[in-house]
Amino acid sequence: VQLQASGGGLVQVGGSLTLSCVVSGSDFSASAVGWYRQVKENERELVAVVTSTNWTNTANFAKGRFTVSRDNARNTVYLQMNKLTVLDTSVYYCWSNKGGREHFGQGTQVTVSS
Repeated sequence: VQLQASGGGLVQVGGSLTLSCVVSGSDFSASAVGWYRQVKENERELVAVVTSTNWTNTANFAKGRFTVSRDNARNTVYLQMNKLTVLDTSVYYCWSNKGGREHFGQGTQVTVSS
């Protein structure tokens, strides 16, 4: 399974970014997919995920600002991020899980400047 994320970059406080991730080598439509971000050297936290039945789970810090969505026809998961703050600066990782087997992508850097 390969996950290729894109869309990270530098944005000012209050700005928006959309991350995209193409997942290949798996049954995308049957997988849960979403996003995590780095919080410590060896620790990641959930940002938002969406299951194969379109149920979403969004972290409290992201509720009202971030939206996860998926396009099964394109094997792609998105993360729309609005009202960004400096605390959102991190490496964001695409994630997939099917049957308990999870995979992470290589990560994309998001930097929010004041």
